[in-house]
Amino acid sequence: VWLGIHSGWRKGSTFDRANSAVALGFWSVPTFWLGMILLIVFSSGFGPIPSIFPADGMITPGVSGFLHSLFDILKHLVLPCLTLVLVQYAQYVTIARSSIIDEMGSPYLLTARAKGLADALVRDRHAVPNAMLPTITMIFMQIGGLIGGAITVETVFSWPGLGYLTYQALKVPDLPLLQGTFVIFSMSVIVMNLFADLLYSIFDPRVGDE
Repeated sequence: VWLGIHSGWRKGSTFDRANSAVALGFWSVPTFWLGMILLIVFSSGFGPIPSIFPADGMITPGVSGFLHSLFDILKHLVLPCLTLVLVQYAQYVTIARSSIIDEMGSPYLLTARAKGLADALVRDRHAVPNAMLPTITMIFMQIGGLIGGAITVETVFSWPGLGYLTYQALKVPDLPLLQGTFVIFSMSVIVMNLFADLLYSIFDPRVGDE
């Protein structure tokens, strides 16, 4: 979000062009494909790059002890987490950038500048709160999706979550299990949307007045 805000505020700069190019590139990549590429490069080893991270599962069989188990889980989590972060990073950057650009020509920003406020204060105190509503919606939608399970990523990395469970239920197919997972997916999205609506009034008091 921070990158998107600063990219939009400095529209057309080298920072903006580079950041937008990287974001659009990652946004265009299918999540499951990116996960498989990361597996090939960092798990199987590619050229001079050795095998660094485990390929699948949540924990290595035979690992015992709290600290060893925690470290092993974190090591297994790196590639799935990186896959999700790279794709979602692109969405946050693009939407935050577009929202800031839409606000830049607003009269209230001209008034703030006319009062002598520094450019950073105009951006952070006036432009950002008004531009955050679409980003808040996306953040909570993504949280709801993560609670529901990232089906493709969990399947690629064999991570034992709700997404991988849904994939296994689809293969059978196990209809009662699918109905249960879909109920959880739906409820998580609904609850997160409710939280987003409650936060709208904090960033934009006009929403609460309506």
